[in-house]
Amino acid sequence: MELNNKIQISDLNVYAGKTHILKDINIDIPRNKITVILGPSGCGKTTLLKCLNRLTDLYPELNVSGKVMINDQNILDEKADIYQLRQHMGLLSQRPYPLPMTIYNNIAYALKLRGVHRKRELHKLVIDYLKQANLYDEVRNRLREPASRLSIGQQQRLCLARGLAVAPEIILADEPTSALDPISSQYIEEKFLELKNDYTIVLVTHVLRQARRIADHIIFMYLGEVIEQGEAKEVFDNPKMEKTKLYFGGTFN
Repeated sequence: MELNNKIQISDLNVYAGKTHILKDINIDIPRNKITVILGPSGCGKTTLLKCLNRLTDLYPELNVSGKVMINDQNILDEKADIYQLRQHMGLLSQRPYPLPMTIYNNIAYALKLRGVHRKRELHKLVIDYLKQANLYDEVRNRLREPASRLSIGQQQRLCLARGLAVAPEIILADEPTSALDPISSQYIEEKFLELKNDYTIVLVTHVLRQARRIADHIIFMYLGEVIEQGEAKEVFDNPKMEKTKLYFGGTFN
C-alpha cells in the first residue's frame, strides 16, 4: 500500500441476489484527508461506506467480493478480526444514535471499551472528547442527564465525541448533517476540517456545496460505479467525465 493512502479498494463487487449494487470498485482513499463520496440517491454510496467496516455482514442477502486493504490487511478476509477492525473506525450516521444512558456515560462507555477504567483518567478524557466535539460548554452542567434530552445537533456531536473516544484511525460519516440545522451542520463541518490532521475521514453526501466546502478528495458514483475520482479541486474545476459535468451542472437525469 502506498504510504499516502490509508485505504485501497480493488475489484469490490456487492450483489443482493442478482442485483449488482457495487460494480468493480477500484479506489484509493488518502490518509489524513477528507474523502467525499458524492452522487445521487441510490448510487451505492452508503453500501460502499458499509463495506469499510463490514457492516455489510449484517445483511445476509449481500454477497461481497474483492479487497479492502487497511493497514496492509484485507478486511474482507473471512479471518479478519471484525471487532478489532470496528475499534479503528468511528461512525456517524444520518441520524444520531446516542446510547440510552447519560451524556457522561455515552463517552465513558466508549473509553471503557478501550481499557480506560480509572475514575480520574476517565473523567478527564470524557471532558476532553466533549471539548473536541465542541459540546462541553453546552452540557457541562448536564452531564448526568439522559443523552436523549439533547437537541438533534447536540446528539450528533455527542456521537462524534463517542466515536473519537474509542481512538479510531478512520472516521466514517454517512450524510452526518442531513438531519441538522445549518448551525449544527457548520459545527460538524468545522470539526471535520480540524480532525483530518489526526484522522482519515470518509464522508458520504449528495450535497455539492458541502463537498466543495470540505473535500480534499472526491469519489463520484452513479448506479453502483465510480465515474470519477481525484483531488477535489481538480475534479470540481476540471471534471473529465460527461456524467460528472452534468451532475455538477445540475442537469443530471
